[in-house]
Amino acid sequence: MAEFHPLSDRQERILAMVVHSYIESGKPVGSKTLVEGFGLDVSSATVRNDLALLGDLGYVAQLHTSAGRIPTETGYRYFVQKLLGEFHLPLHEREMIRHQFHQARLELEQWMRLSAAILARTARSASFVTAPVSRANRFKHVQLIATQGRLVLMIVVLYGGEVKQQMLTLAEPLPQARLSAAADRLNAQFVDLDADDILARKAGAHLGTLEEEVTRLVVDTLQRADYGAISDIYRDGLVNILDDEGTRQAIRVLEERTLLASVLSETQAQGGEGVQVVIGGDGRWEELRDCTMILSRYGVSDSLYGTVAVVGPTRMPYDRNVAAVRYVADLMSSFVNEYYVQAPLGAYPGRPDMIEVSSRDSDE
Repeated sequence: MAEFHPLSDRQERILAMVVHSYIESGKPVGSKTLVEGFGLDVSSATVRNDLALLGDLGYVAQLHTSAGRIPTETGYRYFVQKLLGEFHLPLHEREMIRHQFHQARLELEQWMRLSAAILARTARSASFVTAPVSRANRFKHVQLIATQGRLVLMIVVLYGGEVKQQMLTLAEPLPQARLSAAADRLNAQFVDLDADDILARKAGAHLGTLEEEVTRLVVDTLQRADYGAISDIYRDGLVNILDDEGTRQAIRVLEERTLLASVLSETQAQGGEGVQVVIGGDGRWEELRDCTMILSRYGVSDSLYGTVAVVGPTRMPYDRNVAAVRYVADLMSSFVNEYYVQAPLGAYPGRPDMIEVSSRDSDE
């Protein structure tokens, strides 16, 4: 979680009001609007002072002198992480969504298309859903190659041919013979194991400092590869963002599988379970600048999982969209558990192990 400058209770309320008002109207928010519109029991001068402080801290911005304020990406992040609270879709919407899913519950492809359509309609933004995958990458071998001084090139090869490279900086230079011996030992210990198996076996392997560090990086590599696994992609609502300059570039994320895999890998490896909100690319993805992605994994732990997400402008109804993503992800998890895990293999059509890898877009 990002580090924020602390705010007083009143300053937090004012920031939340600015966010809510700007999301609803799309217009900069002034002190008079806050005092009159929200019934604050303080003067406009006090609110102006608090707005000025919020501006100095980077939570709001003023487009020009004497104009009202709008939330910055940092302000949105503070709002989402600290002020959003728990929100649920209205009961009638949840019942309608659940009814729609029950009508399609035996067809995986219908579930994927339906969930993408529901999220796009609810958020008035673009959405995507990845079909559940059952994939645990397995370790084949690692190479450690001395380059210059304390720098070492680590090459990790996974079964299936995927190769990952990373530069390491050692505490002190080591000869190539020592590096090769460490790699040989790890290769003998962990060949054909996935990340969880390596972690389990590592406990009793009595590894040295170098081997421990390389093992940690190998496990991290395997986990990121697992999280980045994508099979079918179902998209909806692209027309909702075509006219928005800030989110037009987000289409690239939905179109480029490599970039999408990178986003999913990093966010989910770091955040794990639950709904995650990526605002402005969090400084990591230029393609998501001026955009927000709200995503959640669904499925059964790491054995069978996919992702549901909405992508739209930073000015979006976060409470409603977070609730929608969470609710659809929970429904999808129940579906996967009931029909793909508890049911015997082959009992239902459209199981993930029978899906051909492709890309589908309901807007096309």
